[in-house]
Amino acid sequence: MIDLTTTYLGLELTSPLVASAGPLTGHLETLERLAAAGAGAVVLPSLFEEDVADAARERQRIFSQGTEAFAEALTYLPEPEGADDLDRHLELVAEAKTRLDVPVIASLNGTTRGGWIRYASDLVDAGADALELNVYRVGANPDDTAASLEVELLRLVRAVRDEIPVPLAVKISPFFTAVSHFVSQVASAGADGVVCFNRFYQPDLDLESLAVAPTLDLSTSAELRLPLRWIALLAGRVPCSLALSTGIHTPEDAVKALLAGADVVMATSSLLLQGPEHLGTMLRGVTAWLEEHEYESVAQARGSVSARSVPEPAAYERANYRQVLRRFTTTYGA
Repeated sequence: MIDLTTTYLGLELTSPLVASAGPLTGHLETLERLAAAGAGAVVLPSLFEEDVADAARERQRIFSQGTEAFAEALTYLPEPEGADDLDRHLELVAEAKTRLDVPVIASLNGTTRGGWIRYASDLVDAGADALELNVYRVGANPDDTAASLEVELLRLVRAVRDEIPVPLAVKISPFFTAVSHFVSQVASAGADGVVCFNRFYQPDLDLESLAVAPTLDLSTSAELRLPLRWIALLAGRVPCSLALSTGIHTPEDAVKALLAGADVVMATSSLLLQGPEHLGTMLRGVTAWLEEHEYESVAQARGSVSARSVPEPAAYERANYRQVLRRFTTTYGA
């Protein structure tokens, strides 16, 4: 019997497959199906600070309509307390915690330091077992340096860490100049784990309207290679849990992530394409692979092909680039 248990953020999980934030984790019915399929934990959809602020402003506008005509009327209407979006998120956390027997991880995407801290506390108070900071910032301002953006993010991690008692993960982008060093700094700032990586959605251009068009393309297995490389480079070298996110569609994808050194493997796109029960299909495939290759547990397999474990760790670095170019042959004209 293969031991599928793993530890992530200090939490003991029954399996290494985690349903990451997305539409499926926003409904109790699909959350229950994911847990039944074998998810070791679930990450709820991100609470976006902008959504809370927009809803609060709209409620304020509705409450205030027409009051300008009567001075006394301003005192009759109560100030809006919170926003529906926040209330829905907090209710989802509380209900998921009641109905699921796996850890419930809340996700937060903030824009201001005060918002990050306030809503982090709200989500934890609602019952979240852990919190994931979904850091989605594009350094578009030419005056912002790489160092200043990193310092700002590290201050945020420290501030949130000081406010909440539960484990903390930070979902980062792959666009830092020195990813390994930055992950070490995030861990030093108080994060219990890092998720590699946040998948930025890239806007497109509509050639008819000449407008910027938001787009969402689901991932493919080919996108696994970027986080796979960095998990392999980070495993055993940074003092925190590692989660691999993006490109997990097949049991083989999940096995690769574990061999590279991931503590957990997160999936969203494949579950959207094939349904919550696909997580069970992947878990059975992982189990079969481990049995076939005579591993007794996920822990035994984890990191066995990380940069610290392979005979030629340079294969994860520049050497791989040179080898690929030398071996490639064109089929043009053949």
